[in-house]
Amino acid sequence: MRFLADESRDFAVVRALRAAGHDVGAIAEQRPGITDVAVMSQAEAEQRVVITEDKDFGQLVFSGGRGVTGCLFLRYPAAARRSIAPEIVQVVGAIASRIPGSFVTVEPGRVRITRLPGSD
Repeated sequence: MRFLADESRDFAVVRALRAAGHDVGAIAEQRPGITDVAVMSQAEAEQRVVITEDKDFGQLVFSGGRGVTGCLFLRYPAAARRSIAPEIVQVVGAIASRIPGSFVTVEPGRVRITRLPGSD
């Protein structure tokens, strides 16, 4: 699967997904400091799913009508950070076919999949 990791995410997730064979671009390596809208535009142009921990992406997608291939929104509290990378790799493996066209919120022990506007 092709991903684009926003700067507001744990880089261990990027490393773990790459190790699992996924194509993961990282804004921190490519274009640090760009806006959330620019991240979404790049992801859409490259047909990549955004990985972020920034709540603003949900607002941009659902209220702002910004197009995106898909989004993994990670919500892990400090106490659960050690397990974030392997859990995200496991979640991606389990629901890969459902991620494109969806806004996927991943929390410890919980995954919520919301179809994106216009993706049905």
